[in-house]
Amino acid sequence: MTQNLESMLKNSVEKNTPEAIKNDKIFNYNDKNNFTFKLTKELVEKLNLKTWFEGYKKEALVSTAGIRGPQNIIYPHDTRFPINTIGITLATLAKALVLKEKYPNKNLVKLVGCEVRYNSKTYLDLIARIQAQLGIRTLTPTNRQTIPIWLASFLAFKLDLVGAEYITSSHGISVKNATKDLNNQGSQFLPNESIEFVNKIEEILNIVEQTGSYEINFSSSDDELIDEKAMAKMNNGIDLYCEYLQNGVANDKNIKTIQNFDKKIIIDSVGGCAYNSLSKILKNLNIEKTFDWFNTQEDPFFHGIGKDNKNGVFYDWSLDVTVLAKKDGKEYFPVVESLNYKEKLANYPINTVVLITDPDHDRLNIVQVVSSDKKEILEKTGVDYISLDENRLLCIFSANQAFLMIMDYWYNSLEKSEQKDYFLVKTTASSASWDEWAKAKEIKIINTPVGFKEIAGAIKKIEAQIENKAENIEITDVFNKTIQLNSNPRMIFGGEESGGMIIGANEPIKSLAGRYALAMREKSATEAIIVASALISTLNCTLAEHLNKIYEENNIIARFDVRVDIAYYNESEPDINKLKEAKVQGEAKRTKNDLFYLALAIAKYENKISIENIKEILSETFKELDFSNLEDVLFVGDGTYLKFSDKFVEIRPSGTDAKTKAYAGGKNKQILINYANILGNYSGDLTSTYEKYLTQSFVDESKEKSFEIYEKYQAKNEDKREFQIPNYEF
Repeated sequence: MTQNLESMLKNSVEKNTPEAIKNDKIFNYNDKNNFTFKLTKELVEKLNLKTWFEGYKKEALVSTAGIRGPQNIIYPHDTRFPINTIGITLATLAKALVLKEKYPNKNLVKLVGCEVRYNSKTYLDLIARIQAQLGIRTLTPTNRQTIPIWLASFLAFKLDLVGAEYITSSHGISVKNATKDLNNQGSQFLPNESIEFVNKIEEILNIVEQTGSYEINFSSSDDELIDEKAMAKMNNGIDLYCEYLQNGVANDKNIKTIQNFDKKIIIDSVGGCAYNSLSKILKNLNIEKTFDWFNTQEDPFFHGIGKDNKNGVFYDWSLDVTVLAKKDGKEYFPVVESLNYKEKLANYPINTVVLITDPDHDRLNIVQVVSSDKKEILEKTGVDYISLDENRLLCIFSANQAFLMIMDYWYNSLEKSEQKDYFLVKTTASSASWDEWAKAKEIKIINTPVGFKEIAGAIKKIEAQIENKAENIEITDVFNKTIQLNSNPRMIFGGEESGGMIIGANEPIKSLAGRYALAMREKSATEAIIVASALISTLNCTLAEHLNKIYEENNIIARFDVRVDIAYYNESEPDINKLKEAKVQGEAKRTKNDLFYLALAIAKYENKISIENIKEILSETFKELDFSNLEDVLFVGDGTYLKFSDKFVEIRPSGTDAKTKAYAGGKNKQILINYANILGNYSGDLTSTYEKYLTQSFVDESKEKSFEIYEKYQAKNEDKREFQIPNYEF
């Protein structure tokens, strides 16, 4: 079945790729010797690079997780697609030139890594060779093997590198790829960092326009500045990362708890990338015997997971196990169905837990086999489930639910200190139960826009004040709430509803050159797996029963969360022209929906309308919904947040595609589903009541105003620490 689906995908790519593109690579990216590529004015026109650049620039300004897009999986030089060898070449050259201008005459060292996606190693080779030719020493894993995104991020910080680049599209569909740019902290680029190299690409294209050509030089693939030896000496960073883990989640107590567990915990390495590093880490920590594995072989088609044949057409649901779809009028989990757990878990006992991670190994999903008589507790806690057989169910925990259990376990296991001020960082779209739990524990909570780089940004703002010896630390969150911390803060958790999390270290983390961090900059499924395994090893009940206990002990009201993903086109469409047209149409629908809500938030921010006016507008537009207890409407960095007295709804346009995401949290799941579905799917048409208060021109201008508000948010408590290039000793 998997081979048939992959053949269906590849056959469609072959069919829809013109012969001229198949036969003309533009330059031979498989040539391992050094060579020069001359980008001419004629090539820019032939390849339509100006149109490509406009799309790339647009993506860079709003992207939440790297500049992502589909690629031609067989002919990666196909510039009709956003991700291609020519685009990667221009972007890499631009980033390298920006670094050389920023740090003139310095010894620059970067890292480049990738996961299992199609063409990733081709892109890695190009990136390393362009950087080497410009004198930038580039660390690559031994034999260019895969590593997880969190390891690239960790090493960028720990080794004091000038940055890193990682090739991935996270849990996105198989034909997608991207470059995630990591700065010297190991954090993903914020838009103001991306725009620096995007402007440099534009400068290069202008030079071609003015002079007729621009030469780009590639070193040989075995250039001495492409350094595998340094990574080999560090065991590809595994040993350093284990030291970091032992200062946090892999403490003696957790390790012994996992070692003494007399059952098996399963790790499902979707795509296979996780196995290469995580298996070594578990062995290093002496806990590998507790785990069984699914999907250890690396596969860019992800073992067929998430793939489907819809009426003879290939379709990809992505690798998000929480995705819900409808078939024959009934809801089902298409990605979960494709994991084949009915067969794979047939011989495992009741209460077996599977920890599922994605191709770049940064996200975690948790499922558990339970007996069929547990339906009542699952309904009570809002845990989704499917039937495995007549006696067993598979519980599918959302990250909101799983991470609440993890943060609760971790905080309760800590040896507390009255001198330390504990805090956690979360995105606005994550569960309101986290806020309630933190309040019950008297833990400070900081809300950020969606995206892990936003979580890392908040942490860095706090660190900068610590290093400046501030006695009282202040940080303003995206709700414009000021959070005050003492001079000795400790982060216990940072996470987002899409499955990414980190745990703060017990003691500050130091880089080799002495830089200071309270937590790492990128989400890590390895951290999540270790602390989740410790939690699982302590329980004598199901996870759902434990979750309910946490709800009861902390008087949590907002026990239910929903997320509705509205996709306006089929991302798997093999015909690039149809794909582009559908995406443009979809983006228009996404934008119209976004602006409808965003303009209300901006108008309230500018005191042009009141909350009562907004209630009137929304009540007329959505007569089937009740807005009587709506308390506020806020722009939260990349979406609009509707705060009710008993729930929240956030409407957010995807930063990477023609999608709308509607989140809701509160005490009644069916009500949340109704609000998320109705608000998320709205056309965005302005009603007469809406136009009574706001003009179309105001609505159209609201996006630009939101960028200004976001920039002000970013500037508050800004981290102004300057990076100094150290004397490298590795």
